[in-house]
Amino acid sequence: MSVDLTVVVPAYNEERRLGPTLAALRDHLDLTCRGGWELIVVDDGSTDRTAEIAEAAAADDPRVQLVRGDRNRGKGHALRLGVLASYGRRVLVTDADLAAPIEELDHLDKALADGNAAAIGSRARPGATIGAHQHRLRELLGRTGNFLIRTVAVPGIRDTQCGFKLFDGDRAREAFAASRLHGWGIDVEILQYFRRAGWPVAEVPVRWSHQEGSKVRPLDYVKVLAELTLLKARAVRRADVLIPLLFLALSFTLFSGRWTDPAHRYFPDSMQDQNQWEWFFAVTADNVRHLNNPLFTTLQNVPDGVNLMANTVMLGLSVPLAPLTWLLGPAVALNVAMTGGLAATALTWYRLIRKRLVPHRGAAATGAVLAAFAPPMVSHANAHPNFIVLFMIPLIIERALRLCEGTRVVRDGVVLGLFTTYQIFLGEEPLLLAALGMLLFALAYAAVRRDVAREAWRPLARGLAIALAVTIPLVAFPLYWQFFGPQSYKSVLHGDNAGNSPLAFLSFAERSLAGSDATADHLAMNPTEENAFFGWPLAALAFAIVVRLWERTVVKALAFTVVGAALLSLGPKFRIPLTDTVLPGPWAALSDLPLFESVIESRVAMVCAPALGMLLALALAGLLSAPRRMHRYAGLAAVAVALLPIVPAPLKAVDRTDVPPFIAQGTWRTYLGDGESLVPVPVPDPGNAEGLHWQTTADLGFRIPGGYFNGPWGPDRVGIYGPTPTNTSNLLGHVRSTGRIPKITSAWREAVRRDLTFWNAGVLVLAPQENDTELRTTVDALVGRHGKWVGGVWIWDLHQGS
Repeated sequence: MSVDLTVVVPAYNEERRLGPTLAALRDHLDLTCRGGWELIVVDDGSTDRTAEIAEAAAADDPRVQLVRGDRNRGKGHALRLGVLASYGRRVLVTDADLAAPIEELDHLDKALADGNAAAIGSRARPGATIGAHQHRLRELLGRTGNFLIRTVAVPGIRDTQCGFKLFDGDRAREAFAASRLHGWGIDVEILQYFRRAGWPVAEVPVRWSHQEGSKVRPLDYVKVLAELTLLKARAVRRADVLIPLLFLALSFTLFSGRWTDPAHRYFPDSMQDQNQWEWFFAVTADNVRHLNNPLFTTLQNVPDGVNLMANTVMLGLSVPLAPLTWLLGPAVALNVAMTGGLAATALTWYRLIRKRLVPHRGAAATGAVLAAFAPPMVSHANAHPNFIVLFMIPLIIERALRLCEGTRVVRDGVVLGLFTTYQIFLGEEPLLLAALGMLLFALAYAAVRRDVAREAWRPLARGLAIALAVTIPLVAFPLYWQFFGPQSYKSVLHGDNAGNSPLAFLSFAERSLAGSDATADHLAMNPTEENAFFGWPLAALAFAIVVRLWERTVVKALAFTVVGAALLSLGPKFRIPLTDTVLPGPWAALSDLPLFESVIESRVAMVCAPALGMLLALALAGLLSAPRRMHRYAGLAAVAVALLPIVPAPLKAVDRTDVPPFIAQGTWRTYLGDGESLVPVPVPDPGNAEGLHWQTTADLGFRIPGGYFNGPWGPDRVGIYGPTPTNTSNLLGHVRSTGRIPKITSAWREAVRRDLTFWNAGVLVLAPQENDTELRTTVDALVGRHGKWVGGVWIWDLHQGS
């Protein structure tokens, strides 16, 4: 006998309602099912009369069958037994309580007839009717659990747990045969299987009424999440674990020089940036602990303070890592942020490349390594976590690409807005450069594929508008504080030589295997700004890849992105190498625009790194599938030759200058009253920020004048690095750098006295350093008495008069 419909009813201790349920099902099927039908009751190890009732029904009607489990294993196990015992062209699974009445089958059947592989009843879709509600608390817990389940496992399906689902029979048997869960999570597992197989699923609103005696408990939703987590863990392939571990190992190796002793090791190529960043993490943790304003502090630059939002404090990491900073100190927290952040950046590039470009794991991983560990990234790894912790950028790109597809514009727009908000608190300049790179790619792609552009621009524009509507309210106040709050500034001037030389793209970075200090120093502002340096072998390989794969639209767009970013990074003007010819650069059109005026234009070349990584991944995917072994080996050898010269060495690390016992042991507390500042000699500035290290060692117990930060200067509030110069800071800085002691006049003493009064200074502190004898003689003359040697430093207690 052919079977058109199989109805599967899982039952556990259902003696009170199973009889009426089976009668209702048989009556309805006799009236509506013109083809053959069968009704399978699965007894899941009941301890009451459930099996007897089902046996009686089977004796009365051969179309009713009983399948018995040996013991109670859960709904998932029961459904699997029932579905695998079915023969129906269609398979309906329904709960024994008929909370969704069998008459709702007609609605599901219509959806199945429309070409769907499954039609699932839903209590959450518009049009659904709830006859009898559960208790409010139970319903709230159920909705919360269902939301978590669908968010984690099957986004887009509002109600995964309604026990009324109709499937195409053959596909249902395939999916249930592959299932592994025994509990309530079986519903989600089956829906995941259908989604991965590309079988369409319709969610159909139904009538539903709560029935007393339901076996579903609120905590069962937690069990479902646990089952799904276990299922996901079992499904993880070895490569999915090894590749993230590879990224983490590469990152750890890069920073290994500091991991040996984070608190006492220093990256000399960071100059004073490591001191600054550790201070950023420390002050954020302190603000979180004391519930202070995280956007401002007077610990530096006393009494004017520092606008933290106008500096790169990376609140998106320094706030969540505050507990780690409290426990292990800012040096460890910074190390964790940079090591983990760089590995996470590689991982998100890998996910994007694999999802959008090439499925081959090895090719995608190699491309991600180039994107995350390219020479510019390694250069910034010395000192700029905001330029290496970029794991949100690939996620933002992926969400923008989803918007172009136009499937879930509102949802994707909201998520893009949240992603953008978080990236703003990780780094605004990287977000601006990423947007510039995305624009270059989009323009090139649209020029080649105008048909795609016509289809994509409307959902993209709508999604971007939604993203802005989400982002603006969340960042409005922090951005207002950044641009108009205390100690805000208009722009940061970087000089006329902040662009790349064309030679920088063909040369090797200092930390690259083929690099050298002499070449890199000649072509870069400093070791932390080697923003090109991809090397001529990689440039030649990229050119060959573009020529070979030129017919692909994505290759054309990526090539345009690389060339466009490289040209922009040359700055408003550049000199042709080996000549005296100076040409205007395309950056001139952007250099005076708001936001762009503060960008170090050579950093635009960092956009090239992920674009080159994607080109490399495309080439490797083609090589690894090449039919001829000789072609594979030759191509892989060329890739190895191109990448080997830019393999980075671990960053240079040296023993850190010890903090004097006067600071480390807390002796300073004896010399400072409430609100008074400690004045290091010379006054801290971007060239000598050891005072910030003193502060973090002293748990931010005292304030200092000067410091290392971005702040305003002059009536136009132009941004500068460090504090506004004062007579005292200029004088002491000059003595330290030259070793020459000027004639100390009464005018100098009066000028210094005014500065000390403005800073509310309590003590001057001079640690051993270059030209410290000349500095001590100068301060003696300014204060009017000799300093005192205390705790490894010379001090001048200003409470004793001058």
